[in-house]
Amino acid sequence: MHIVSLAGGIGGARFLRGLRATEPDATITVIGNTGDDITLFGLRVCPDLDTVMYTLGGGIDEEQGWGRAKESHVVKEELAAYGVEPQWFGLGDRDFATHIVRSQMLEAGYPLSQITEALCTRWQPGVRLLPMTDDRCETHVVIEDERGKRAVHFQEWWVRLRASVPAQSFALVGVDQAKPAPGVLDAIRQADVVILPPSNPVVSIGTILQVPGIREALLPKTVVGVSPIIGGAPVRGMADACLTAIGVETSAQAVLELYGSDLIDGWLVAEEDAEVALDGVRVVARPILMHDAEAAAGIARTALDLALELSR
Repeated sequence: MHIVSLAGGIGGARFLRGLRATEPDATITVIGNTGDDITLFGLRVCPDLDTVMYTLGGGIDEEQGWGRAKESHVVKEELAAYGVEPQWFGLGDRDFATHIVRSQMLEAGYPLSQITEALCTRWQPGVRLLPMTDDRCETHVVIEDERGKRAVHFQEWWVRLRASVPAQSFALVGVDQAKPAPGVLDAIRQADVVILPPSNPVVSIGTILQVPGIREALLPKTVVGVSPIIGGAPVRGMADACLTAIGVETSAQAVLELYGSDLIDGWLVAEEDAEVALDGVRVVARPILMHDAEAAAGIARTALDLALELSR
């Protein structure tokens, strides 16, 4: 069985770990969001790709859900001592090594998809991890604060500002000229089912769907999504701030409608959202809070079983 999944950061990575555990013999291709990517200290950082790679490869800091386990921050402290900005983005010493390797390979002319494959040779995540595109795309956020109306990189809004300044809009810079990374469209075409984990529907899954050709390739496939909203609140993170910025209610119903019935065939929601409905979509209500690895595997199993049933 060939499964394709679109994924953002922490929630997506933990769901994928559960999916791999519940279906260990499947071929799983993960299409990762790169809209969060940023250049810091001269290094190219790919937060979502790395979170998936570290989580499935056993190197993640389990408590915070991102970054490396048993991390130190000597380099960050030394950069701060020199007054080098930004100081709000915390890269650890072990994590720096990944970004150094990636940046050296980019400078040598390798595309991001090949670099990601090379990095995964070390981590052995048990899935094929592909960036959504090899082209440079970055999510920027239009805000208005004491400095006036301006655009900032998504990471500044998310990490430094903690989404406390309302976003007026999002712009995925470079997406109009972007192409799906090699292997992305082939993986979708060969997929038996497609699973959308409970990643951010605006700046993770939504970003991937903006790359020309990806959404169109998904439309004829059986696609099952897991709601990132439970009882009107995000499972984790600040998805509510992102949804508000694009004029969408923070609810399992509204996110389903945002994705659309042309894309989604099955929608897994929490029991308190059992009333969610949309013509053409099979909605199933189950406990969907990933409080541990066993729960994540159970949720993934339910989503996969629903997808297989709908694909028959």
